[in-house]
Amino acid sequence: MRASVLSLAVGSALAGIVGAALIGSGAVQAAEAVVGEKKRYAIPAGKLSDVLAHFAASAGVPLSFDPRPLSAIHSDGLQGSFSVEEGFARLLAGSGYELVDKGDGAWSLQRLPGTADTLALPASTVTASPRLSGEPMPAYAGGQVATGGQVGILGNRDIMDTPFNQTNYTAELMENQQARHIAAVLNNDPTAHANGATSTGADDFSIRGFYVSNTDLLFGGMPGVAPTFFNSMMAESIERVEVLKGPNALLNGSAPNGSVGGTINLVPKRAGAQPLTQFTPSYASDSQVGGHLDIGRRFGAEQEFGVRFNGVYRDGDTATDHQSRESQLLALGLDYSGESLRLSSDLGYQKQDLEGITDFTSLAAGVPVPDAPDAGDNYDGPYDFSKPEVYYGTVRGEFDFNEHLTGYAAAGGSERNTQYMLNLRTIVDAEGNLAPGNGRMSADKMYSRAQEAGLRGRFETGPVSHQAVLAYSGLDRDWRRINVNLPGAVPASNIYRPVFGPKPDFSLVPDLNDAQTMQDLKLSSVALVDTLSVFEERVQLTLGARQQKIDSTGFGVSYDEKEVTPMAGLVIRPWQEVSFYANYIEGLEQGPTAPDTAANAGEVFAPSVTEQYEVGTKLELDGFGATLSLYQITQPSAFTDPASNIFKVNGEQRHRGMDLNVYGEVMEGVRLLGGAAYIDSELTRTEGGINEGNRGAAVPEWRLILGAEWDTPFMPGLTLSARATRNESMYLDQANTQDIPAWTRLDIGARYRFERGEGKAVTLRANLDNALDDNYWDANSFGQLTLNDPRTLSLSATFDL
Repeated sequence: MRASVLSLAVGSALAGIVGAALIGSGAVQAAEAVVGEKKRYAIPAGKLSDVLAHFAASAGVPLSFDPRPLSAIHSDGLQGSFSVEEGFARLLAGSGYELVDKGDGAWSLQRLPGTADTLALPASTVTASPRLSGEPMPAYAGGQVATGGQVGILGNRDIMDTPFNQTNYTAELMENQQARHIAAVLNNDPTAHANGATSTGADDFSIRGFYVSNTDLLFGGMPGVAPTFFNSMMAESIERVEVLKGPNALLNGSAPNGSVGGTINLVPKRAGAQPLTQFTPSYASDSQVGGHLDIGRRFGAEQEFGVRFNGVYRDGDTATDHQSRESQLLALGLDYSGESLRLSSDLGYQKQDLEGITDFTSLAAGVPVPDAPDAGDNYDGPYDFSKPEVYYGTVRGEFDFNEHLTGYAAAGGSERNTQYMLNLRTIVDAEGNLAPGNGRMSADKMYSRAQEAGLRGRFETGPVSHQAVLAYSGLDRDWRRINVNLPGAVPASNIYRPVFGPKPDFSLVPDLNDAQTMQDLKLSSVALVDTLSVFEERVQLTLGARQQKIDSTGFGVSYDEKEVTPMAGLVIRPWQEVSFYANYIEGLEQGPTAPDTAANAGEVFAPSVTEQYEVGTKLELDGFGATLSLYQITQPSAFTDPASNIFKVNGEQRHRGMDLNVYGEVMEGVRLLGGAAYIDSELTRTEGGINEGNRGAAVPEWRLILGAEWDTPFMPGLTLSARATRNESMYLDQANTQDIPAWTRLDIGARYRFERGEGKAVTLRANLDNALDDNYWDANSFGQLTLNDPRTLSLSATFDL
C-alpha cells in the first residue's frame, strides 16, 4: 500500500510541478481562459460584499468595489459550475449593480443605468485577490464555524473538498463565548478534548483518544511558534482554531512531541476590508478584570497593505481558592496583497503569572478513584506558580510566477522562558489522602526556529485537473531546564481537608541562564502531493508522500532516523450538497530506546508509524453542515518481553470510532454546534498478554456535546445560548481498575447587540460556565487526574469606536 501510493504521487506530482513552470509563456491566453472556463463553486450565503470577494478570490480574478452599499444586500451564495462572467451575473442579479471590464484583466462594479452614477473607488475599496495559503475561509451562517481551513501543505480547502474530518472555529465564536484560551474553544468539539482545567495553567489535549501535546500546536501552519507548555495560548489574537482529526504526517510533518491524534492550527487575525477599532472591558469570577483592544486598518490605492493589532491585559483572583492570574498579550499582524506577490508577518508577546496552580495529580496503583472534591477548593495550596513569557513571530510570502505556478516560503520561531514551582502530589487511598512529598522549582527555556518553502502547480492533463505541491519544512528546537529540589518535605494532606506547609524560600528559584540542554531536536522533511480531479471536481483523488528525518540528542539518547509516510485521499461529490470521502494516512513519532534493564539496552528504534483508515460523508445545506466519520487508528507501543528480556516495538493500541459534527444555522435565528464521538479503544498485542483487550487510559466510550444559540424574536439583538456536555466514564489506568465516573456539564450565556449611533455597535455578553457548579475528575493519557474548573461568571462589553 505505502509503496504504491508513493510511486503514484511522485509520478503525477513531480511531472505537474515541472509542467506548470513551463506554461508561463501563455499567461495572457491563460487569463482569458480562466474567465471563460467553468469552475465549481460552493460559496455560502451572506452579505453580498463578502460573497463577491469570496467568489473573485476563488476565481482568481481581481475585483475592486466599495463594500459599504453592498454589505446591506443579502446574497444566497453560489452553488454549482460557472464561468467568471456567469458567476458574477448570478450573484449580481437583482442587486442593481453590473460588472465592468476595466480592460487590463481587472474588474469593477457600477450601478445599472438609471439607478445612480458609476461607483467611485474610495480608500475603503475591497480588492479581491487570490488567497494566501493561510488566509481563513468564510464562515457558515451564524459565524461559529468556517466553511474550510488550512489542510497542511494542501493549503486552504473547502470542507466539502477535503478528504478528512476538520472543524474550523471562528473568532466570532471565541468572542461570544468569551474564550480566553485555546483550550476553551475545544469545549465545543466532541472529538477534540481539552483534558486539563484552566486552573492548571497548561493546556492538555486528546483527539480521537490519542494524546496531543500543546507543544505541537501550529501557528499559521508552522510548528514551534505558538506559546506553549505552561503558557496557554490566549485567544484574542486568533481568527481561526482549525482542528484536523486523525494522524497527518504527510500534511504537516512529524510533530515535535510526537502527537498523532490530530492537529490544532491557529490562524492569526488580519485586517479586514472595513476599518476596525474595538475595545472590550471584561470581568470574570472571582475578581479577574481586564480589557482587549483590537485595531485593524488597510492602506494603499487598492487597500493592499493591512495592519492588525491586538492588546490584552487581565489580572485578579480566579474562581479557584488561593489562585490569581495576570495575563498580557501584544500581537501585530501585517500583510501585503499585490497582483502577484503576497506577504504577511506576525509578531507576538505573551506573558502570564499564575499563582496557586491546581496541577495534575497521580493516583497510587490499585487505589480506587475517590470522589471529586469541591471544584473551587485548591488542595495544591497557594504556593505553586508558573511565570511563562514568550516572544514569537513569523514571516511568509507567496509569488505567482504565472497562472499555473506559485512559490511560497516562510520562517518563524519563538523564545519561551518559564519559571515555575510544583508540588507533585499522589493520592494514596480512597479517602483522598495525599502522601508527603518534596517541592521543586524549575527554570525552563525553549528556542524554536521553523522554515518551510514550496511550489504549488495547477495544470491539466487531458480531462484531469491537477493541484500539485512540492514542499520542504524544517524545525530546530533547543530545550533547556534546571531543577532545584526544595529543602524539607511537603506535608501529608487530604483533597477534602487540605493542609499546607510553610511558604517556600522563593529566592531559590533558579536563574533561566543556568538552564542546561535537555534536548536538541531537528526535524526536516520533503513532501510531494497531487490532487487529481475529474468531472468538474466531482471526483478528487489526492496522493502523496513525505520523507521525514528526525535528529534528536538528549535524555541520554542520540537519535537520527528517516521514514517515508504516504497518504491517499478520495472525495466524491455526486451532488453539490453531499460529499463522500475516504483516506489512508499515517502519523509519525520518534521511536523508543531500549531501557538499561533490557538485554538490548540502548538500542534505538526507527520512528513509530501510526496508521489511519477513514471513511465519511459531509452534508451542506443552506448554511448548515454536518460531518459523519468512521475510522480505525492503530498506534504502536513498546515493551520488554518477559521471557527474553528484549525490548521491542510489538504492542499496539487500536481505536475504532465514529465522529459526528454538526454546525451552522438549522433555521432562521437558530444555530447548533457540537456532535458525538464514539471510541472503541482496545489494547492489543500487549506485553505477555497483560491488559490485552482493555481500554486505553483516559478514553471515554462516548462524548456528547450539544450547543445552541437562539436569536430571540421578541427582543431583536438578544441571543440566548446553552451547551451541554456529557463525558462517559473512563479508566485512569491500562489495567482498567481505576474508574473515573461519567460527568455532565451545562454552560449558558446571553448577549445583546445594539447600535449607539453612526453605525457603531455595542455588544454586551454574559456567560456562566459550569452553571450547576458540578464537581468531576478529568484525566490525561499519562494516567493523571485533574479537577474541573468551578462555576465561573464572565461579563464583557465590546464597543465599536
